[in-house]
Amino acid sequence: MSILKAACIGIAGTFLALQFQNTRKEYGMYLGIAVSIFLFLGMNRNLSVIRETLELVGSFVKIDAVYLTAMLKILGVTYLAEFAAAICKDAGYQTIAGQIEVFARLSILAIGMPILKALLLAIRELGQ
Repeated sequence: MSILKAACIGIAGTFLALQFQNTRKEYGMYLGIAVSIFLFLGMNRNLSVIRETLELVGSFVKIDAVYLTAMLKILGVTYLAEFAAAICKDAGYQTIAGQIEVFARLSILAIGMPILKALLLAIRELGQ
């Protein structure tokens, strides 16, 4: 899906959701969630291009697959957390959105720990 299609779908979904703003606000929220999920599913092609490119880079440069996998996981955690937090904020639950964001930050930190450990070990080996 191109960015033009995604933008048009997002704008159309927003205008439709605005129609329910004064009468049935929950319908507007459901419509917003549906449009968001549709756009998320439309990104699969773009995500596969990113994955394939990272695999290609890994084949040219001797990078351990663990690092590329960690990068993809971090990308996934970031997007899903942003997606979920935005839906919670739109529904008026900022506290839950904040907790999702904190959980995502800690998850990213945990995913990155093996990379940090390998970096520290490499620095220690250079110092000896």
